[in-house]
Amino acid sequence: MKRIIAGLALASAAALVTATPAQAAPADPVKALKKQFAAGKGVRISESAVNKVTGSKAGAPVTTKGVLGFGKSGVVSADLRTGGKGAGLLSSLPPHTITVGKYTYAQGGLFSEQLPDGKKWVRYPSSGAPRTGNQPLDIFRPNVLKELVTSAKSFKGGSYRGAITFGRLAKLYGEKLDKKYGKVAIKYVLDVNSKGLVSRLRTEYSLDFGLLGKTTSTVSTRYTGWGGKVTVKAPPTDQVIDYTELGEDSGVPEELPDGSLDSLKPVE
Repeated sequence: MKRIIAGLALASAAALVTATPAQAAPADPVKALKKQFAAGKGVRISESAVNKVTGSKAGAPVTTKGVLGFGKSGVVSADLRTGGKGAGLLSSLPPHTITVGKYTYAQGGLFSEQLPDGKKWVRYPSSGAPRTGNQPLDIFRPNVLKELVTSAKSFKGGSYRGAITFGRLAKLYGEKLDKKYGKVAIKYVLDVNSKGLVSRLRTEYSLDFGLLGKTTSTVSTRYTGWGGKVTVKAPPTDQVIDYTELGEDSGVPEELPDGSLDSLKPVE
């Protein structure tokens, strides 16, 4: 009788193993991203960034919402609005920017003061790819996304978790960065959907501002509407003035934040 029971138990176990479907390998996020790169297509972003100085309460969040337009190799256009209670502290960050072609157009706050009658936008030359928010990790660069996926310490429930240093990120971006900031780590949680497309990115990193204290920045960005139709147009020409046309006494900032890693480091 014991042999019969043992035999039935083994048979049942074998049946369970046979009946359990093999778990499919997760979709490749890099391949999924590259498939999205097509003219006229894009993605929507919704972001919240918060800074907290050690020993004090977290600051008010800075929010960014808008659309990013794709070309054959990545982001080529953007229409972003920045606001929230914490946005007032970032006077150099325009409340509204539009990037098309070789130019970025800024509006609101300091960028709408002391402009000639009828002018509502200030035009700046665009350097490199359009700004895609306040995330230090640009998931629209395939080499960066690949690094985040392959270097992640874990993958569970559609989330990649890991950390990357500013030094390593600078190499991926092709930027120069002071060595003393190179070892600062950016912790991240990268969520992807069943197709491998990024649905959310959460990052956290701390920088020492000396007498101003140590500041921890937390940024959370959601990505929706992948592959949707996106059209970003430049503002009407008659409403635009080039920065070089403004006088020396103008209160309009001379340049836009470039989003480089070097711009994130503490002021000496």
